[in-house]
Amino acid sequence: MDIAYWVLLSSVTPVFITLLVGFGMRRAGILTLEADAGLLRLAVGVLYPCLAFHSIIGNAALARPENLVQPPLIGFVTVIVGYALGIGASRLLRIQEKPKARTFAFAAGLYNYGYIAIPLVQTFFSRETLGVLFTFNLGVEVAFWIGVNVIVARISPRKDWHKILSPPVVAILVSVLLNLAGAGRWMPNFVLTSSQMLGQCAVPLALIITGATISDLLRVEEPGHRLSVALAGVLLRLGILPLIFLGMARVFPCSLELKRVLAVQAAMPAAMLPVAIARHYGGDAGIAMQMVLWTTGVGLLTIPFWMHFGLRWVGL
Repeated sequence: MDIAYWVLLSSVTPVFITLLVGFGMRRAGILTLEADAGLLRLAVGVLYPCLAFHSIIGNAALARPENLVQPPLIGFVTVIVGYALGIGASRLLRIQEKPKARTFAFAAGLYNYGYIAIPLVQTFFSRETLGVLFTFNLGVEVAFWIGVNVIVARISPRKDWHKILSPPVVAILVSVLLNLAGAGRWMPNFVLTSSQMLGQCAVPLALIITGATISDLLRVEEPGHRLSVALAGVLLRLGILPLIFLGMARVFPCSLELKRVLAVQAAMPAAMLPVAIARHYGGDAGIAMQMVLWTTGVGLLTIPFWMHFGLRWVGL
C-alpha cells in the first residue's frame, strides 16, 4: 500500500488544523478552562466508548483469535520498551534530579495512541483495522498505569490498578465479547446508528481540547526552555522508537490489520497525559510539557514520513 508522502501530509493537516481551532478558541476565551473537565468527561465517558463500540461490533477481523491476543500484547510491549529507552536516555543526558528523570522516561514511553492515531486509521484503512486499533490500545492502557505507579509515583503497581478499568477500556472489552457473540447480526440498528453518531464526535472534540491544552502549556513553558532534553525526546520518540515499532511489524507474524496499526502508532508524538500525571504524582510537568510541544510540532512533518516509510518497509 504505497501512499505518497504529500497525500499523507494533506491527511495529517486536518488533525493539526483541528488542534489549532482548539488553540484559538482558548486564546479567544471561547473555550474556557472550566469547560474542559465536563467536555473531557463527555469525550472519555461517552463518545470514545461509542466510537469503540461501533468500530468493534460486526468487525470480522476481531472474530479471529490473533487479533484479540496479539494487539494488546504488542501495544503493552511498545510502551514498556519506550519506558526502558527513556530511562536509559535520561542517564545519558545525566538528568540528576530523579523526578525529572522519571518524568522524561514516562513521557518518552507513552505516545498519543488515541486521538491522533484514530483519524489517520479511519482515513486510510478499513473498519477492521480501526477495531484492531482499539484492542491494541488495551495493552497501552495497562502499560500506562504501570508507568504511572512504578516510574512516576514510585508505588506498587497494585495501587490504583482499578483505574485501568476506565470507560473506554470497559467499552472495548464488552464490545469484543458482544462481537464474539454475533451482536452484529442481532443488535438493533438504532443502537448501532446512535453509537456511530456519538462516536463521530469523539475525535474532533478530543482534538479541540488537546489544542486548548497546548495553548495552556505555552503560557507556562517556553518551547526553547530545556532545549537539550526536548531534542533528546524528539530523537527518541520520533526517531528511534518508530524504527523499533516497524521492526516489530516486519519481524513478528502479525495480521495485516495489526501491521497497519503499528505503522500508524510508530509515527505518533508524545501523549498529553504525562503532563497531568507529573503534576499529580510529584514529577516534573515542565519536561512533560516540552515533550508534548516539541514532538507534536515536529510530528506534523514526521508523521507522514514514518507512515509512508513504514507501510512500504513492512510490505503493505
